[in-house]
Amino acid sequence: MLWGRAEAGDRAPSALGAAARLVAPAPHPHPRLSKDAVTALDPRAGLSATPGPGGGGWGFVVGQYLALTKPRIIELLLITTVPVMFLAGRGVPSLWLVIATLVGGALSAGAANTLNCYVDRDIDAMMQRTSNRPLVTGTVTPRAALVFGGVLALVSTLWLGLFVNWLSSGLAFAALAFYIGVYTLLLKRRTSQNIVWGGAAGCMPVLIGWSAVTGSVSWSALILFMVIFFWTPPHYWPLSMKFKDDYAAAHVPMLPVVERFPVVARQVVAYSWAMVITSLTLVPVARMGWVYLVAALVAGVLFVTEAHRLLRHAKLGSGPAVLKPMRLFHFSITYLTILFVGVAIDPLVHLPIPH
Repeated sequence: MLWGRAEAGDRAPSALGAAARLVAPAPHPHPRLSKDAVTALDPRAGLSATPGPGGGGWGFVVGQYLALTKPRIIELLLITTVPVMFLAGRGVPSLWLVIATLVGGALSAGAANTLNCYVDRDIDAMMQRTSNRPLVTGTVTPRAALVFGGVLALVSTLWLGLFVNWLSSGLAFAALAFYIGVYTLLLKRRTSQNIVWGGAAGCMPVLIGWSAVTGSVSWSALILFMVIFFWTPPHYWPLSMKFKDDYAAAHVPMLPVVERFPVVARQVVAYSWAMVITSLTLVPVARMGWVYLVAALVAGVLFVTEAHRLLRHAKLGSGPAVLKPMRLFHFSITYLTILFVGVAIDPLVHLPIPH
């Protein structure tokens, strides 16, 4: 569920809380290490949260395993699921169905994030921003993380199948497999377009939410899928611009590492326009009303304006203090929140648009 953004942001300042704070760099970067050497680190080194006076306990251990699932990101993942369920049912869906879908989705996303931490533990040790993750510091062993991720994947698949439906279960498992097998293992370390194609896994929550209510997938759900697909690059590349040196040190060829900032900014603008235009096609296809249209237009205009600001300063060769790529990163989370709040409210307070 939005697994292509598993290293990006957590929660928006409003509905998503402290999203932007995930990107704060760790205080002490670790040296470049191999995957096997990672576990040889001091198990308490670089932790953002340290054990209590008793030397740690169950609470500390649980916290470390919870950190592997990246729970702040899961909240962002699920904010796209529930509104789509409202739209699919043209009203408020069953509370049990919503809870069952959210629980299964959270478990599946947690599995994907945990397995991502397992695979990427070597490059996480090279990056200042990720150097305090449990597999880097040694507070969780690679074997334990692998087992934990596998159990979460199995439980989430069975949960969704038994308590929602097997289509939703299959879509969630496909997203997990795509995120780990295609993005993390195949694309991330090999191509600057990694987040574009790998981000497709992060578009699956809308299909899962829709199928949970209807037992099928529709054009409306596919349009929202494409909105998130086009949203991913202008969400993630500004973050990559900010942490360009981190990615370069880890030999991860994110686009800002291999291309000049003006080139990156031009692509950000192109994807931003594609995202906004695609979001507006939902109006005729899903018979959306004024609530959604206004939300999509207002949020879209602000997003495109911010993307063009980034491009303008990139062309001028502005330094980080003026370029401020994180402005767009933070607003991208706000944009997604506004858009999907519109998706949820429109069927409840439907104000038809004259044709």
